[in-house]
Amino acid sequence: MTPSNRCSPYQSIDEEREARTQAATQQACLLNANWPVLLRRLRQIPDIRNPKKTQHKLTTLMLYGILAFVFQYTSRRQANGEMTRPMFEQNLRTLFPALETLPHADTLFRLLSKIDVDQLEQAQIDLVNQLIRKKKFAPYRINNCYPIAIDGTQKIAFSTLWTDELQQRKLRSTQDSEASDPQYQYYVYVLEANLSFQNGMVIPLMSEFLDYQHGDTAKRKQDCESKAFHRLAARLKQAFPRLPILLLLDGLYPTGPIMARCRTYNWQFMIVLQDGSLPSVWEEFYSLLPLQQDNEKQQNWGDRQQAFRWVNQIRYEYGQNGKNHLIVHLVLCEEHWQEVDEHAQIVTKTSKHAWLSSRPLNCHNVHERCNLAGRYRWGIESCILVEKHQGYAYEHTFAKHWNAMRGYHYLMRIAHLLNTLARYSSALAGVFREMGIQAFTRFVRTTYTGPWLDDAADIEQRMRKPFRLSFV
Repeated sequence: MTPSNRCSPYQSIDEEREARTQAATQQACLLNANWPVLLRRLRQIPDIRNPKKTQHKLTTLMLYGILAFVFQYTSRRQANGEMTRPMFEQNLRTLFPALETLPHADTLFRLLSKIDVDQLEQAQIDLVNQLIRKKKFAPYRINNCYPIAIDGTQKIAFSTLWTDELQQRKLRSTQDSEASDPQYQYYVYVLEANLSFQNGMVIPLMSEFLDYQHGDTAKRKQDCESKAFHRLAARLKQAFPRLPILLLLDGLYPTGPIMARCRTYNWQFMIVLQDGSLPSVWEEFYSLLPLQQDNEKQQNWGDRQQAFRWVNQIRYEYGQNGKNHLIVHLVLCEEHWQEVDEHAQIVTKTSKHAWLSSRPLNCHNVHERCNLAGRYRWGIESCILVEKHQGYAYEHTFAKHWNAMRGYHYLMRIAHLLNTLARYSSALAGVFREMGIQAFTRFVRTTYTGPWLDDAADIEQRMRKPFRLSFV
């Protein structure tokens, strides 16, 4: 989202004050409205600190950590230096009464290194669960299912092994190092699960860290994305036992065990199928396609002309001697559109997409399952890129301590969830469209640094108004 290239729209200090006050208070109202749900879970975390030496409540430290990521501070030092300024602190306490005192950033680090940080992610899950129960996302379901995209990504890499949980890879040898010992790189890899809706809204949901200890250490095999998927799937089922789910997966996942897991959990799926994957399925697809000429649909979608062809009831055998089998359905989408190239000439572009579907395809559901579900798997990739490059410091560890690093990751994901709710809320969507996402964050953050919120009576009146979350 790129802001417009124009001068400031405010004609006076009063106009700017009103805009800043409205933006900051609306964001604070949204955060405070969702804070009680997070608080119920956070209060269940055992506080192992000495109560006689404790100055800040555990929940206060968690709120401080979440706000640091909401305001997109990219390091502990930056958050420490800016959030503890007297004016910033005064404005924070005005809008967030639960924030009784502001701690040092290192106090949060020491706490995260000792507590059960999995409870932080559970607080995030509780919040999403409440939003689902209140039917906030109901209009964006596909075939009455909630689309969840899963994708893996590297978080950060190191040249030294500072904890046994890190994954490792052998670096390619150069001429100078061929005679020396092999060089290794150590890295953190995370499998993310997000709700990915057709309106572009992507809700961070759950993270599964790959852990070297989960691999086969006897055979010196480390953890992998497929193993992490099964752990993540089990946790998803436990967290949302009755939720109708449609998994959106990339070309790594069309395997028998993964599809069987989805069947066991009664989950639907749309999985990208590449040309070289599952050759027996492709062979049956092309052999049956001429016999099912009615399984076609052509349509215009935006500026694209699409042609869908599909074959249902394909038997896929897997395992030793093909002792296991599944029934899958394969759809192929070929499309073309016109673009203007760098020479101002109109050229025709083409593309091809294929998905394995857990449900049979027909003329009535192929558009929804492919265009509104399967294609929107890109939402999780876009979300990860945002977290890496647009203010959330995804690739920053914040601490070389495995437990604390995961804790910061979960706090960041909660903050991204809250910022996403704000971006698509009817109260703030217009401001986000006008300013841009990062510009809005800077606008609100700089509001806290100055005396823009000095009318206490007006602020109190705004904060007392009931807040109802609704999406545009």
